[in-house]
Amino acid sequence: MSTPGYGPGHGAAPGPVVFDPYTLPANDNVNAYAFSVDLNGQWFLQKGKMIAYYGNINFHAIGHGPLDGLVRRNFHSPLHAADWVVAEGQGKLLLADRKFDVNSYDLEEGNLTVRAGNLLAFAPGLTLKQSIIPGFLTLIGTGKFVAASNGPVHFVEPPIRVDPQALVGWADCPSPCHHYDHSYMRGVLGGIRALTGIGGASGEEHQFEFVGAGQVLLQSTEVLMPELATGAVPNEPGVPGAGPVRPNMPQQQPQGLGGLLGDLGRQFGV
Repeated sequence: MSTPGYGPGHGAAPGPVVFDPYTLPANDNVNAYAFSVDLNGQWFLQKGKMIAYYGNINFHAIGHGPLDGLVRRNFHSPLHAADWVVAEGQGKLLLADRKFDVNSYDLEEGNLTVRAGNLLAFAPGLTLKQSIIPGFLTLIGTGKFVAASNGPVHFVEPPIRVDPQALVGWADCPSPCHHYDHSYMRGVLGGIRALTGIGGASGEEHQFEFVGAGQVLLQSTEVLMPELATGAVPNEPGVPGAGPVRPNMPQQQPQGLGGLLGDLGRQFGV
């Protein structure tokens, strides 16, 4: 698995860099926060991650429509189906996620598990499956995918123990197990925990432990990317005709069966 360098938008001279369909990078970063997909066929996209596009591109929901064969081969996570679409056509897709760091990765006959909210898009050479670890998805096969992180990503080799909130994913190695330090289980903290059932939630006492061969992906902070409701159309800021957005008030959207299953999955951490 490898990560390419940035495209022509990175490290440019002061002043705005103006792109068009011919000067945008092809399957590369525009800068640290945006990625350009050179679409000639299909890509799977998480809703809300496409910020603009050039060309003739259509977007199809997962679970119905003319691309059932593609979905049957490459998408096997029904609880997340309401959060994804298939982009089909020719053109340039610009992907971003709230100014978080965005990078692409090339998987070669590999197996990579990534936090579900961090995965932005992937090419159909990869197959997405539901991980047995709640909140994570697994990509299998050969192809490119795009993921976001809160800060740059670092690659480390097992055996290693990592803070759960810093974990982005892991490639070609067994799933982690929980590790609790001895002080977590006994002593003053253990007594408080036995009486109240609370306390000791920091990564310094509880970690994920990886063993075996492979790579573990870590972001540069213990602060997770906040979850964001996707596909909220038309009641989103900036959409003509949408009502005022109240602070801290989630937008209520009509849901079909796919949306209901997705919400249930997220509620139970799957």
